[in-house]
Amino acid sequence: MNTTGSPSESRSLLPSDKGEARLASPATSARPPTGARVLVIDDEPEIWRAVRAGLISAGFTAEWASTAAEGIDLSARWHPDVLILDLSLPDQDGLDVCRQVRTWSQVPIIVLSVRGKDEDKVTALELGADDYLTKPFSMAELLARIRVALRHAAYPSTRGDQARFETGGLVIDFERRQVTVEGRDVHLTPTEYDLLKYLAHNAGKVLTHRAILQAIWGPAYEQETSYLRVFFNQLRRKIEPDPSRPRYLLTELGIGYRLRETE
Repeated sequence: MNTTGSPSESRSLLPSDKGEARLASPATSARPPTGARVLVIDDEPEIWRAVRAGLISAGFTAEWASTAAEGIDLSARWHPDVLILDLSLPDQDGLDVCRQVRTWSQVPIIVLSVRGKDEDKVTALELGADDYLTKPFSMAELLARIRVALRHAAYPSTRGDQARFETGGLVIDFERRQVTVEGRDVHLTPTEYDLLKYLAHNAGKVLTHRAILQAIWGPAYEQETSYLRVFFNQLRRKIEPDPSRPRYLLTELGIGYRLRETE
């Protein structure tokens, strides 16, 4: 396991030689913890160095595990605020790590992997991962996803109790069942409203097709993805300034949808 280091190290996101020497253990680190704790489970030292540099410059405290076993152990002992997880680990599939961690922890898990197949993404999300980024990736986007995950973790049970949701010019007043865009009233059907409300209660998170269908139409409809295409097209025509370039209702290809949350 490894601890924080100098932000000046390489920011390259290309893989490097697996034989590289490991960094100092947390016990020997002279740098005190400062920000939220982020545990990176990834077997490529160069990925770790690049991610660590970005995390430190953003004020986070970072630790590294290069195997599944080490990552699970450090998760239990160090209690990270966010876990960044690669799927292709040398001793165990990252999906199994996600499954095991979810048996005892609700720490936000962001998968960061070269495996970009829709099947892997959907499986990870359904096993309890909160988000999924494919390598190569933008450090700025990873930091944004971490901040969203931290906000969700800080208020896990309050979002559904909020009377109002806002992102950009979109406002949803749950008490009045009223939706406005830039101050303009938007008239939605009951199903359109329920769909938008469900997305708002999970804003910033990737929701799989199956999860949305079960929540809005019930388990018997979890294969009816055509419903989603119809209703998302209708919603976009009503709330998006340009439905062909959505600002609010984002498609995660082959996986599901995400309602953009204000940074």
